[in-house]
Amino acid sequence: MNKFFDSKLFYKLLALIITILLTVYVSYNQVGFIPRGQRTRTLQTVTKTETLKLPLQISVNTDKYYVTGYPEKVKVNITGPSALVVSAINTKNFRAFIDLSELKIGKHQVPIRVSGLSNQLSYKISPKKIVVDIQERKTRTLPIKIRYNSDVLSKEYFVYAPYCKPSMVEVTGEKSEVNHISKIIANVDIRKKTIHSFDSEVMLVAVDASGKQLNVVIQPETTHVYIPIRKSKKRVRLNITSHNAASNRMYSLTSSIKKVTLYGAASTLKDIVQLDVDVNLAGIVHNTSKKVRLKLPKGVVKADPSDIWVKIEMADISAIKN
Repeated sequence: MNKFFDSKLFYKLLALIITILLTVYVSYNQVGFIPRGQRTRTLQTVTKTETLKLPLQISVNTDKYYVTGYPEKVKVNITGPSALVVSAINTKNFRAFIDLSELKIGKHQVPIRVSGLSNQLSYKISPKKIVVDIQERKTRTLPIKIRYNSDVLSKEYFVYAPYCKPSMVEVTGEKSEVNHISKIIANVDIRKKTIHSFDSEVMLVAVDASGKQLNVVIQPETTHVYIPIRKSKKRVRLNITSHNAASNRMYSLTSSIKKVTLYGAASTLKDIVQLDVDVNLAGIVHNTSKKVRLKLPKGVVKADPSDIWVKIEMADISAIKN
């Protein structure tokens, strides 16, 4: 054993161990080297500022009062130890609120407060104060009126029995506003000369008698509107007449087509019972068939078919007498 301690190998090993220990010691004491425990303490003491937007909560009797004038969200700047700021941002276990529980009906300037934040953190709110209007609350159930621009449709098309689901909604707001509601409207903008029915979700608005939009909450805020767009049409019989007939002949005018379909404004079609077909007999000297274009009444834009064949049979009156 003594020989080992006296050997060169022992001194080499000893020199290596000392070198390693010196290296570790120097590195440990270099500027910028932070032990694990000290690193945690450093993170806790470094000051950090973060900004976020919080929903503004309201403390008030919502069954009795309706409040307006407050923003949906407020901006909060949080300052403090980095670890606490990061934790607060991630967990969001604090809130911004206004307390209206002791206030009466009317307008009030109130401060915005924050609760649930660590006392080691400081904060700034923007805005610091707001003006709110507290009024008596009222709720009504009202029907929905569909409003649309049918004047953009082509003449042969019309709107047939529009409807929506739901057809009734619940409206809540301050009493004076709710009392002024004249109607709940679903505004539909029909595209010019469209031939397709409208089928879509539509936002609802509450308006007073003059058409002014009111500040109320509609639940639900949309309705599904269906507006059938159809062609205005009517099936009518044909009445065949003639002109320019020869005085010495008798004529028989017939057609295999007895009825046609007319398209046009509904207000026009409702008064049409039959369609006159006037055949010009000038130049007709023997039995024949003639293609006649149908003449459309005012307000009618199309006939189906648009022309018919008329069979013309004739006889000499003098021959009949003999």
